[in-house]
Amino acid sequence: MFSRFALRFVVLTVLIGAASAHAQSADGTWLTQAGDARVKISKCGDGICGHIVWLREPMDTATGQPATDSKNPNPALARRPMIGLPLFSGMQPSAPNKWSGQIYNADDGSSYASSVTVISMDSLRVEGCVGALCGGETWTRAGR
Repeated sequence: MFSRFALRFVVLTVLIGAASAHAQSADGTWLTQAGDARVKISKCGDGICGHIVWLREPMDTATGQPATDSKNPNPALARRPMIGLPLFSGMQPSAPNKWSGQIYNADDGSSYASSVTVISMDSLRVEGCVGALCGGETWTRAGR
């Protein structure tokens, strides 16, 4: 009797441990909730990095040139192309399937406290906060 109980306990412990140890990967290309950009996320040291790899509107309609980081307050950075723009900085693991750090918002040229959480194999939650005001969106995996 004790042997059966011990065996079941060991099997259950192994199964629970395997399930909790299975981390979802954020690596891959993700489509923003609005569908206007794709961001490639990859390992970056112990954390993750994310760069814009596609834009629905890659050209600046006013100039006819490739879109740039024009809202950046630093004049040297304001000329950098949007394609290839790094969005994450200091994104380090903070919980299972979650990284925390800073996210750059090209719409206003500012960086904000942020977290990235893998919800499922094809769903990623990206959140940012300014003081007590927080918001976020869900990104979907762009392809395999």
